[in-house]
Amino acid sequence: MSDFRKYLNKKLKDPAFKKEWDKLDPEYNLIRSMIMARQKKHLTQKQLAAITGIDQADISKIENGTANPALSTLKRLADGMDMILK
Repeated sequence: MSDFRKYLNKKLKDPAFKKEWDKLDPEYNLIRSMIMARQKKHLTQKQLAAITGIDQADISKIENGTANPALSTLKRLADGMDMILK
């Protein structure tokens, strides 16, 4: 087990920390799903940008969690990968 995982497991025992961690779960799952879908389609961020018309830098920000994309943007990304946003 990594040092980070040990640290995280210890922190997750703190109810206040766990509550904040759990709030991020839906966002983390969305990001992880998007990255996995893009990789499954063997697309780079640049290729996905060309397909969707969304700037590659914006795709990068979404994938690293520093952007708060609109639902319409997420739909365009899903459409670009021939997927349905649920």
